[in-house]
Order: sequence, then structure tokens, then C-alpha cells
Amino acid sequence: MNEKINPFLSSGLLEKYLLGETTSAETEKVESYISKYPEVQNAYNTLQFNLEVVARSNAIEAPKGILNKVLDELDEAPVITLNQTKNRYKKWYKYSIAASVAALIFAGTSYLFYNQNQKLSEENQVVVDEIFDLRSDIEQNNKMLDNVMRQLLKLNNPETEKYIIKGNERAKDLKTVAYINAKERTSMIDVVSLPELPEEQCYQIWAELQGKMVNLGILNKADRQLRNIPYMEDALALSITIEPKGGNSIASVENSVAQISLQ
Repeated sequence: MNEKINPFLSSGLLEKYLLGETTSAETEKVESYISKYPEVQNAYNTLQFNLEVVARSNAIEAPKGILNKVLDELDEAPVITLNQTKNRYKKWYKYSIAASVAALIFAGTSYLFYNQNQKLSEENQVVVDEIFDLRSDIEQNNKMLDNVMRQLLKLNNPETEKYIIKGNERAKDLKTVAYINAKERTSMIDVVSLPELPEEQCYQIWAELQGKMVNLGILNKADRQLRNIPYMEDALALSITIEPKGGNSIASVENSVAQISLQ
């Protein structure tokens, strides 16, 4: 059975299916494998979880109301209406007076048209600028999608180990997930939740290595995203401590709030 499953898992069809890029024939094949083989079902579930992690970490909020602004500008393009007023001139008015009035009306109308055209040109330029910004956002989102795919492949690598780090009694709501690939010598961490701390304190993550605690960086509640941390070969454990704001050069072991063994 593995002769069929292993080549399928290595083909990349699961990743394409999850991203909606498979053909109808490929979709049928993937769904058949998922329904028949528990190993494929488990791999698909793992891919879904990893994609959710990556998508959340790269989530970037688009500018508020940009699409509505574009549509509003297009919908509100001014429609110029002219109220034609019928002036009844008495027969005894001289033709010269009538001609003067007509000239004044013509001049006022021309000025009105000029102002309206200027306003329309300015509003059209706003629409053009908004559409340009929207195109830039789309290009940025395409780059983000490429980055998501690369991170998804890293997380789905069979060599990548996943470690869930939960807080102790001092930080029950703390939860982070570490992804370590010894073959590629890479480490990433996903900060899921961090309890509030006083302003003068911070969370810091450490690797236990040959009896020493090596600093891997500060964990920021405002920085909830999948990010790289230094890879430590032969590390025995990962620990999270509470340190003074800005971090510490030496781990305050007595202030440990979470720890997990890597061995």
C-alpha cells in the first residue's frame, strides 16, 4: 500500500488541492485517496492546520474601505443638469437688451461647465489613484500567497518536528508552538497566546544547551506571527521566562512559566 501512498504524498497534489489549484481529474484523485487511506487523511488534516497557522501569521489587514471608496467614486460621478428657464420678454423690450441677457446666460453656463469639468477631473484622478493602490495591494497579496506556500511546505516537511509549549500555573493561558527541522537547521515559533504582563516585564524564550540557557529572543504579544528563531543543535529543552522589559542576558530560572523537552 505504501508504494501507492508515498509517491502520492510526495507529488504535491495535496498542497495544490488545499489551495484550490487542482484540475477536476486531480481533485477526483485526491478525494479518492483521502477517503480510502487514513494516512492520506491524516496528512491532509495536518496540511489544513499548518495552512491556518501560516495564514494567521501572515495576515495582513487590507486598508479599510478601499474597495467601497472606489465604487463610491464611480457611482457618484456628477451628472450635470441644466434647468432651462423660459424668460418671457415683453414685446417692447429692445433687441439689444435681450441679446445682453442671452450673453450673460451663456457666460454663466460656460463657467458652470468649466467648474464641473474641473471637479470631475479631480474626482476621476482620485479614482485612478485608488485603483492604483488596489492593484498594489493585489500584487502584495500575491507575494504573500507565495510566502504562505513556502512556509506551508516547511511546516509539512517530514523532517520538521512540532512542539506545543503550554504555560504553568503562573501563566495558564500561555501557548506557543515551535517547529524545528534538524536536517535543514531551522527553527520557527508561532506565538498563539500570551497572558498580560506589567509594562516593565516581558516574556523571553531560551534553549537549554550543555547546562547553559541560551537566549532565543523576546516574545511579543503584539507580534503574533510565525517567525524564525535561532536554531540550536543538540538543545535539550525550550523554556519561557518572565524577564525585565528589554530582555535579560541570563535566564531567571525562578521566573520560568513554560518548558518542554526536545529529547
